[in-house]
Amino acid sequence: MNLDIETTVRVIFVLLLLAAAVLFGNAVRLFREAGRLNFFLKKRELLGRAWKAVLYSLAILGFSFFINTFAEPATYRVFSPSPTASQVPSATHSPTASLTFTATTQPTETVTPEFTSTPMMPAVISEEFTSEVTPNPDAVFSQLVFARDITTSYEAIDPADTFANPVDVIYGTFSYDRMTLRAQWSSLWFRDGELIYYETIPWNGASGGFGFTDCQLPVDQWLPGNYEVQMFVGDTWKASGTFSITGEAPTATPTETLVPTATSEVQLPTATITPAFTLSPTATLPPPATPTLTSTPTPRPTGIPTNTSVPTATIVPTATRRSTFFR
Repeated sequence: MNLDIETTVRVIFVLLLLAAAVLFGNAVRLFREAGRLNFFLKKRELLGRAWKAVLYSLAILGFSFFINTFAEPATYRVFSPSPTASQVPSATHSPTASLTFTATTQPTETVTPEFTSTPMMPAVISEEFTSEVTPNPDAVFSQLVFARDITTSYEAIDPADTFANPVDVIYGTFSYDRMTLRAQWSSLWFRDGELIYYETIPWNGASGGFGFTDCQLPVDQWLPGNYEVQMFVGDTWKASGTFSITGEAPTATPTETLVPTATSEVQLPTATITPAFTLSPTATLPPPATPTLTSTPTPRPTGIPTNTSVPTATIVPTATRRSTFFR
């Protein structure tokens, strides 16, 4: 392939522009990764690499414009251009008879689908929205990745799209960008098209980074089938992910629960006969005394005179009311 000086300069200029664009795109990617890191040393290292990429891209960009402006005149000063032979026009072909188009068929009626495949936010869930912040329409979510457990930085551990029973919790991890604080965010979990779980709360994370949604159910409710998770910001669908569960769910073991019943037990007052005095060995038997009903026991005397009649018993009513209500 023969290239003249002008074409060569143009090709070099375009290649340098592409190299500058690639370096600048790499710098933007490094800036984003640095913004998501929490470790200072790694973040500083990524920022240093990003700024180097920006400087290199600017240098290549300036060099490309320098080549485009001065390379061709400088080359002509060293190598004088030689005249090129002009091309001799060839004989033109006489036009042939064009084919006559036949009648075109009329387009048939296009059937418009009654339902669209874009997920919609159910009205019964949107009525629970509490946020008054307008969501950013440019917010984006990545594809969901599912796992049984995640790290502290919200990354899936042993991600998969098929899980075998028994299952107690499933996590769906994702990355996001351009989110607005306190905007309403929802995740809906479906099994074979039936809603089994959802959460809708105001967004409490950063504007960009990594996040997760989880669904924790009793082990007997993770039935085999196809599951789908839909992510919404406000009423707008942003992303979806699917996984499946195989194997029969374990049967829940019924446990007996004792339910306390409220009963009322009333104990009627009973009269208790308690001895109030002791008889001295030298005392003679007193005549029988009539017992008196008092509310408090009489104090015990220190001594009993001989040949003196004293009461031998006191009837003390001790009325008690007890309730056995369980609270």
